[in-house]
Amino acid sequence: QVQLVESGGGLVQAGGSLRLSCDFSGDAFSMYAMNWYRQAPGKEREFVAQIRPTGESTKFRDSVKGRFTISRDNRDNTAYLQMNSLKPEDTAVYYCNAEGVTTYTVGGNYWGQGIQVTVSP
Repeated sequence: QVQLVESGGGLVQAGGSLRLSCDFSGDAFSMYAMNWYRQAPGKEREFVAQIRPTGESTKFRDSVKGRFTISRDNRDNTAYLQMNSLKPEDTAVYYCNAEGVTTYTVGGNYWGQGIQVTVSP
């Protein structure tokens, strides 16, 4: 059974930085794409960033390109979201997601409990 635990959220002023971590417990971390999503109050959950299983490619929503980076450490079973130049509109609950994308993990889709990120003006 896969479990995901996010950490690193909090309150920061606009222009500041935070790094979110997602600790993965379970089998075959290196066979999952790792995603970050976020949900602001009154809004739908939205995709933020993805990193493929071996880190060979990443993608981002347009509004965070150039400000956010995503990385992973397959030895420590952890994914990261580095958020720089934060804006008040980045305020949301951020969720870590593990998406099974290999033959061994296909169909697996796991979520963390979410962590609050608040950016003050």
